[in-house]
Amino acid sequence: MVLKIGVIGVGMIGQDHIRRCIEVLNGCEIVAASDINLEHVKAVLKKYKIKGKAYTEGLDVISSTDVDAIIVASSGPSHEKYVLAAIEAGKPVFCEKPLAVTAEGCERIVKAEMKAGKRLVQVGFMRSFDSCYRKLKEMLNTKELGEPLVVKCVHHNSEVGDSYTTDMGITDSMVHEFDIMRWLLDDDYETIQVVSPRITKYAHTGVQDPQLVLLRTKKGILITIDLFVNCQYGYDIRCDVVCEDGIAYMPSPLQVQTRTKGKFGEHVNTDWRERFIVAYDIELQSFIDNAKNNIVMGPSAWDGFIASKTAAAGMKALESGEIVSVNLPQCPSFYKK
Repeated sequence: MVLKIGVIGVGMIGQDHIRRCIEVLNGCEIVAASDINLEHVKAVLKKYKIKGKAYTEGLDVISSTDVDAIIVASSGPSHEKYVLAAIEAGKPVFCEKPLAVTAEGCERIVKAEMKAGKRLVQVGFMRSFDSCYRKLKEMLNTKELGEPLVVKCVHHNSEVGDSYTTDMGITDSMVHEFDIMRWLLDDDYETIQVVSPRITKYAHTGVQDPQLVLLRTKKGILITIDLFVNCQYGYDIRCDVVCEDGIAYMPSPLQVQTRTKGKFGEHVNTDWRERFIVAYDIELQSFIDNAKNNIVMGPSAWDGFIASKTAAAGMKALESGEIVSVNLPQCPSFYKK
């Protein structure tokens, strides 16, 4: 069986997923795509030699009888509408983050999916498909180092454009840490605090960069997230877990080390696509393979909802400078299957 996919949004990430489906993944075919600019959609389809249908409205992609499953890669504010429509149509949907731009929107999706009676939504949190994070989780699961006590996360980016705002540090960048830490530790959050250090000279006017976030989990684990989106040296994701009997360092992606001209070093990734390209491939292949068997796994609508709830609490902490309760609801049995 070949899964026939419709793609909503053919910007950078949408095109990257189309390329992935055409050149890398197995068992799928792109049969339709949409974007607000019809000529752009046609150009993208032509670029990848796709004989699919071009639309300006994503709802037309969802309702097409040619389409078995949906990839939502459009602008964030449109995600809720398209995911809800896909659920209504009974079609599996892979939605890039955010699932919705508000926690309330995410909750509406959760309720719609539960009403439908089966999981139909996978959210594009790719880190749980990354081999480095998986090796770290395997080590923690052995309990060889005892229980986790402190987790130190680093999320550095070389630079960001002038459209980047302080809020985006929490709502767009750190949501990946908000998601992956729950998966890694099998725990939920209790409180969050945002600390603002001295601002780098490379930050755009009005943007607080770096930021430091402190999360406390229900088990009492303290998580620090060091976010620096104008670090200048590259794209750097790290995660160290301090446990009772030792420290687990997340392995870095394999790089060739060099010694030359009196220097020792190795390559530093330049952006998120380079660092997580394999994880992106694996997560979408997983979606395709599962959808062909009429199931959906991976990061769920509930995970998207909790990440959004955590980010909303983080925004309150940013504004107040205080420690804020996250107040996460209990996970329904529907999402524990």
